Amino acid sequence: MKVVALVSGGKDSCYVMMKCIQYGHEIVALANLLPVDDSVDELDSYMYQTVGHQIIVSYAECMNVPLFRRRIRGSSRHQKLSYQMTPEDEVEDMFVLLSEVKRQIPSITAVSSGAIASDYQRLRVESICSRLGLVSLAFLWKQDQTLLLQEMIANGIKAILVKVAAIGLDPSKHLGKDLAFMEPHLLKLKELYGSNVCGEGGEYETLTLDCPLFTNARIVLDEFEVKLHSPDSIAPVGVLHPTIFHLEKKGNADSNSVEEEPGLVFEVQGDGPNTTESTCQLDNGIVDVVEHTRTKVNLSKTGKDNTFSICCWLEDSRESSTGLKEDLETVLTEIETQILKHGLNWQNVLYIHLYISDMNEFAVANETYVKFITQEKCPFGVPSRSTIELPLVQAGLGKAYVEVLVANDHSKRVLHVQSISSWAPSCIGPYSQATLHKGVLHMAGQLGLDPPTMNLRNEGAVAELNQALTNSEAIAESFRCSISSSAILFVVFCSARTQQSERNQLHEKFVSFLDLAKSSRRVPNVLDPIFLYILVPDLPKRALVEMKPVLYVEEDTETDDETRKDEPSEEDYSCLGYKPEKWHQDCAQKRVVDGKVCVTILSISAEVMRKLHEPSGEEEQQLERVSRFCVYLLNKTLSENSFSWQDTTSLRIHFSTSLGVSLKRLSDMFETTFKELNEMSDGVTFNGLKEPIFNLVPVLGAGNSSASLDNIITCELFSLRS
Repeated sequence: MKVVALVSGGKDSCYVMMKCIQYGHEIVALANLLPVDDSVDELDSYMYQTVGHQIIVSYAECMNVPLFRRRIRGSSRHQKLSYQMTPEDEVEDMFVLLSEVKRQIPSITAVSSGAIASDYQRLRVESICSRLGLVSLAFLWKQDQTLLLQEMIANGIKAILVKVAAIGLDPSKHLGKDLAFMEPHLLKLKELYGSNVCGEGGEYETLTLDCPLFTNARIVLDEFEVKLHSPDSIAPVGVLHPTIFHLEKKGNADSNSVEEEPGLVFEVQGDGPNTTESTCQLDNGIVDVVEHTRTKVNLSKTGKDNTFSICCWLEDSRESSTGLKEDLETVLTEIETQILKHGLNWQNVLYIHLYISDMNEFAVANETYVKFITQEKCPFGVPSRSTIELPLVQAGLGKAYVEVLVANDHSKRVLHVQSISSWAPSCIGPYSQATLHKGVLHMAGQLGLDPPTMNLRNEGAVAELNQALTNSEAIAESFRCSISSSAILFVVFCSARTQQSERNQLHEKFVSFLDLAKSSRRVPNVLDPIFLYILVPDLPKRALVEMKPVLYVEEDTETDDETRKDEPSEEDYSCLGYKPEKWHQDCAQKRVVDGKVCVTILSISAEVMRKLHEPSGEEEQQLERVSRFCVYLLNKTLSENSFSWQDTTSLRIHFSTSLGVSLKRLSDMFETTFKELNEMSDGVTFNGLKEPIFNLVPVLGAGNSSASLDNIITCELFSLRS
């Protein structure tokens, strides 16, 4: 990509340019924001480093790259973590600056910044990039600061300290000192006081005088003044004010000092473009949906009051020949209507399962999706998402199928990093890496993407899984947990293109990765996760594997996962023509955590179906028995662990298309069984719900092991008590 680099003069903004080039990008312009008054060294800014701005003008000559500069007119008006467009905020100066760069150099598609740990700065750069249709590159994000500092120095960043503001740093001693010279002292301060060795806590700021990108010349600082801003005896604050400097040519040219080339420097003035109209158009959503599809809409909804799932799919649409775009518009409009009926909106959505009939139309699905779910509509954070191709048409459904998890409060905590970095895959658009709500961390579907390049690992399914696990661990660490100790459920989608020999290795690789992570962390409470593997036609980017972890990260509690075993009970759980038998427990996996979360996976294989078989029964009667057995066993699992159906947040019933039964017929069977169960409790069990509480999901296969995906029916039940 062609990149405009945000430069403050500091080591970070220069080193991230070097990383951009390392990953194959091209720096075609520089952008810098500076004070209105040249004599002012530092502004009261939460966003910008301006100390040493007098020298930045020379970067254009040093790199032979155009430099665009704008004087900062705004101030820090919008101080909440997530940024929204705010008139006269200093962030709007960046918008005007980058807008002009993009106007003059239309080929630019990305912006680099030196963010390492500041969510405040990263989110604002991402906000501007989103508004301008640019990609944010932040290759230093979440990197280990000690290693990063060593790397910068080893790779030729020649920078000096131009501001100090921390215990152990003295303006009179340390301003003007080279970063390499200061490294041992900075490491010592980290040991003594926990200081950030890269200065991410505001301990110090730097000015780069030379680096490998300065191919034309280096900067020589001849004279400077030390200005003391605060004479505090413990942590005095001081800045370096450059007074005289010159450029020294590199290469075969003589070493005479040179003047910067004025033709490479552009000052950006004015107020920039007005984007209000385009933003409003984006937020208006979809207009009227074609009415002829209305009769084909099907819904399901779980019964929990404060956290529930809504699913929407279409019956066979082959007669009307509608496309994915029309089907998805219909489904999303219906879901939006249902959410509004509960007095909620898209900002209440925690997670979205987006199922489509053809992954080749992923771009169409995404374009339609972003018309409904936008960052403007979700001020508390956009939902996390997984996107899967399912055999929808083969199952007699339309081309789009959506499930949303909704909460009636705003207590969710969302991690949404849109910048491309070395940390974890970016989520460019209105879908986030993970959402934490009521102690449950719902992670977006993770592919085996190499974060800095956003390319799939090309060594096969096992390599993809390993990368997806690494990415998931990086995301989990942002919530101070680990997939090795906090995961309660791993759902792994395997593409039908995956070779059987590779599938056989996946689970073994999964377990070894988790075991290694557990041994390195040595945490006292380790949950034992459930594994569910699902075979599907295709995945985004033609991936072979997509992983969806669910974690329990409630703080300051002790888990009792292993204390809830199947203990003898006097209660009779017999119903629907079944009574407890010892072999039933082989069909169900469950995890109960803190008495708050209950996850149950119920697997019905051909062998189980034979055990339920009546010699004189027809195939349809066999399926009816299977549906009754599933509901009986799920009901028993909930009851014996003190949960009720009212605690259910989602119930997916994955069924193999090899069954050869229509979704409508299978749905009728389960619905009849649930109605019978409800009648047994005089209507208390489901308390007058109009829609089914389950959603049927057509798949190619499923199982508890990647080597054996031959389940006929697999029930995935998630219950949350609060």
